[in-house]
Amino acid sequence: MMRAVVWVKPEGAEIAEVRVTPGRLAASGAAIGGDPLPYRLEYELTTGDRYVTSRLLVEAYGTDPGTGPWRRSLELLGRPEGEWTVGARAEGHVAMPPPGGDAAALRGALDCDLGLSPLTNSMPLLRMLDGGGADRAELLMAWVSVPELTVTPSRQTYEVVRRDGEVTVVRFSSPGFTEEIVFRDGLVLDYPSIGRMVTGP
Repeated sequence: MMRAVVWVKPEGAEIAEVRVTPGRLAASGAAIGGDPLPYRLEYELTTGDRYVTSRLLVEAYGTDPGTGPWRRSLELLGRPEGEWTVGARAEGHVAMPPPGGDAAALRGALDCDLGLSPLTNSMPLLRMLDGGGADRAELLMAWVSVPELTVTPSRQTYEVVRRDGEVTVVRFSSPGFTEEIVFRDGLVLDYPSIGRMVTGP
């Protein structure tokens, strides 16, 4: 079943069409934002078994007042054993780091984490819920900054603090950051600093 979801954010919004089937997730979406400069972003995400990322394709674009239009893209290909391939391209001149990154540094990561997107928090939680109810997972993620589209390794911890029917509350932490995220049916309902669902399942 395909679900359409909209999240509002402190600076922008995101819409996604998401399909979750046993062990797998597929989604396409679009977002807008304003920091460090106005941008539009589009993505496609597919996973293999156990919600492990197999492909993430992201494009970001906008117009810099001083230098004109810019566009950049990133493609991440992941394999079940945690090996990655990174492809990136940039057009135009804008004061941001180049897209892409070192695939070797991502070795061992199972999931991508698209910056400022509530969607990619779903895969770790879905895998935890399907794995017999584990309450804590320490993970290495392939984190993608937005709108730069640089990819770097990120250590993250997911800890379930409450379950109430379809709703699960998770304490998320990464170095220097902790937040409680509310999920419903495996999708983010409220991630205070990132986004709040306004329409969805």
